[in-house]
Amino acid sequence: MDCILRQTHFLNARLADGSLADLTVTGGRFSAIAPAANAAAPPAGAVDLAGQLVLPAFVEGHIHLDTSFYGDAWRPHIPCTDGFDVRERVAFQMRSLEQAAPMDERAKNQLELCVGHGSLAMRSHVMVDAAVGLKHVETILGVREKYRELIDIQLVAFPQSGILSSPRTAELLDEALKLGCDLIGGLDPASFDRDVNGHLDVVFGLAERRGVGVDIHLHDGGTLGLFEIEEICARTAAMSMQGKVAVSHAYALGHISADTLARAGEMLAASGVAIMTNAPGNHPFPPVAALRKAGVTVFAGSDNIRDSWWPYGDGDMLNRANMIGYRSGFYEDRELEAACDLVSHAGAKALGLEGYGIAVGAKADFVALKAEHVPEAVVAVPRERTVFRRGMLVARDSRMTS
Repeated sequence: MDCILRQTHFLNARLADGSLADLTVTGGRFSAIAPAANAAAPPAGAVDLAGQLVLPAFVEGHIHLDTSFYGDAWRPHIPCTDGFDVRERVAFQMRSLEQAAPMDERAKNQLELCVGHGSLAMRSHVMVDAAVGLKHVETILGVREKYRELIDIQLVAFPQSGILSSPRTAELLDEALKLGCDLIGGLDPASFDRDVNGHLDVVFGLAERRGVGVDIHLHDGGTLGLFEIEEICARTAAMSMQGKVAVSHAYALGHISADTLARAGEMLAASGVAIMTNAPGNHPFPPVAALRKAGVTVFAGSDNIRDSWWPYGDGDMLNRANMIGYRSGFYEDRELEAACDLVSHAGAKALGLEGYGIAVGAKADFVALKAEHVPEAVVAVPRERTVFRRGMLVARDSRMTS
């Protein structure tokens, strides 16, 4: 994307505070933001946004590019034998992937879906285990390179089949990091590997050795899940990894009493461990408002999109903000703004993104849509929107422009 010397003017943009502004983008970054001038002779090539709300491009904080069937043949959901069982779901997933379209095609479909809706930064977990080896990582690294001009992608080496219970997985995770994955993942240290310390020894050991962050899937609920969160926080603090560790799902935080949650919030905030939620329909999920009040970074992701875990998902993070707000009982404007923050600024903080936002010096990655303000955008989820990457149009009305 050639934007080194390019300068573009965007007129009459509505900012989050309701004011109208003219935005100047130079070399892919905002170089000036000034009150709308309504000049009789606008600069050549200027784009008139006509009062549309401008939001920073959305952050897709948790997704699985390698296992989605979006754009592939429809696959009916297979229910677990008894409730929700991670091991059984993994087995269903492996069976379905054997019959799926090529991974690079499915990943491309999912990426373009997300970009079309306005996500220009993403964290994807990629399966690593003895059965698939490094094939998924190698394929998704190739897809990331192909789309590097359109979207920033962090990859997590994810032990979908556990670590200690899956032969050679620890070594494969290390190889995945050497190949180019940005973070090391984990999966239910207690219920899956049945060895919390052993599992976390591998995860945090690799993080220290390779100088990467950590993002652990944690489905375990109740006091068991809370214990695992406590152990993750303790290791994060001991290794001075504040701001580089996230716990995805953390269902346990939705199971505990208000007093216990308050203590957990203090612990998470003090250790700098972020929490990712997608507000799944059939699980309690982390109480967003209480955790944010405690100072915890809470961010959002789609998680699975039309895969073996569930048939839902549309890749639209604004719709995800709507869903989280609805399930959280967010009604006031400040609460709706908080829901939007989960898919924007909080996500950028959790992912450690540089130059994020609508501000001079920030990267000009933004979405323009028809809404008077952020609360309206969250509840209305306007479908008509334009997406700009470094100040250049890349998508319109949910479709890529090139």
